[in-house]
Amino acid sequence: MEMKLLVVGAGIIGVTTAYELARRGHDVEVVDREAAETLATSDATAGLIAPGHSFAWASPSAPKELLKSIFSADTSIRVKPRLDAELVSWGLKFLRECTGPRAHRNTLAKLRLAQRSQQLFNAMIAGKGMDFRPSTGGVLYLYRDADALERATAHGSIMRENGQAQRIVSREELLQLEPALANSHVRFIGAVHDETDATGNPAIFAAEVRKLCEELGVRFTFDTAIVGIRSDSSPAGVPRVAALRSSQGELVADRFILAGGPESARLARTAGVRLPVYPAKGYSLTAPINEGAPAPGLGGIDERSLVAWSRFGDHLRMSATAEFAGYSQQYARKDFANILKAGKELFPGVLDLSRATYKVGLRPMTPDGPPIIGRAGESNLYINTGHGHLGWTMACGSAEMLADLIDGKPTVLAAEPYAVGR
Repeated sequence: MEMKLLVVGAGIIGVTTAYELARRGHDVEVVDREAAETLATSDATAGLIAPGHSFAWASPSAPKELLKSIFSADTSIRVKPRLDAELVSWGLKFLRECTGPRAHRNTLAKLRLAQRSQQLFNAMIAGKGMDFRPSTGGVLYLYRDADALERATAHGSIMRENGQAQRIVSREELLQLEPALANSHVRFIGAVHDETDATGNPAIFAAEVRKLCEELGVRFTFDTAIVGIRSDSSPAGVPRVAALRSSQGELVADRFILAGGPESARLARTAGVRLPVYPAKGYSLTAPINEGAPAPGLGGIDERSLVAWSRFGDHLRMSATAEFAGYSQQYARKDFANILKAGKELFPGVLDLSRATYKVGLRPMTPDGPPIIGRAGESNLYINTGHGHLGWTMACGSAEMLADLIDGKPTVLAAEPYAVGR
């Protein structure tokens, strides 16, 4: 049955959700507070499509790392101490998930969704001939010492046992796979090469999906902020959303989908729905590659600094840091010091950092790791958020799951690990 559906958020999660719903014959509108031209250049992710990096952040080693981050600005994860009840509540839930069994369960949930999503993603780009500068040679997860590589080998068994084509490569093999690292000032002892992971330009991908949406009749409304939800009750007394309050007036639909990143949690709260989602600010720079310079061809992550990179044609995107400091997207040049240092050390002379562009973005994080996908109680409000740094990786699978739930169809994956209120 065709329904009028309103999707809040025109980022990768929002547009893939809109596309899947429109493809199934629904009447879909997407609304976003940003201007269309701003969205086209707003992506700040590393550009990795990485099921092989689906580890839950909440793990037995995480509390020690978080404690260290409070007293150091040089860590890849930063927590700024502040009087923030929302962060405290989120943090306590996070710590509860930092046991071995829970980390294993949450990692599996993330991995299964990421793998399903990549299957759908590959089918989409093959069928539509999309060109977003993809690299399908895999992704390298690099280690600087033998002990760390040995621990990664044991830690990564969950990936290999569940379908990821990962292998351990020596330094010699690493330099054959990625000759650009031969000149690096950082000596990597070896790496995990995930042959199934990939890279690409997520902003171009999102723009391509938006075009597909428009071909299917999806309407996009930009420069429109959603400021609240007006609720009432159905004839049976079940709470339901009557309309979204926006800067342009009220917006009505049969079903409402919140897919706007961390702001989804704030908006859901106005309908009495509490989502355990908190923003983690990520930093990225994109720099031109000097002509003739030996730039990397594969995406990678330095597992000590957690700096990630992807090549976008004649530019290199580098991304790092998860900063828990509220919803502000303000930044200073010094906040990029770790990434700039990594660019100079990893790829000396390769990048024209004087012409680099700098961006930040808020990643919606859940305490346990898997995103929140599903229906809020018995209402007509649906959620698709909380993907953290794997938004692009999980986008297509999340859209499929949400569309199945809206249509009342069985989901391909069990929906419980991603449910609202789990």
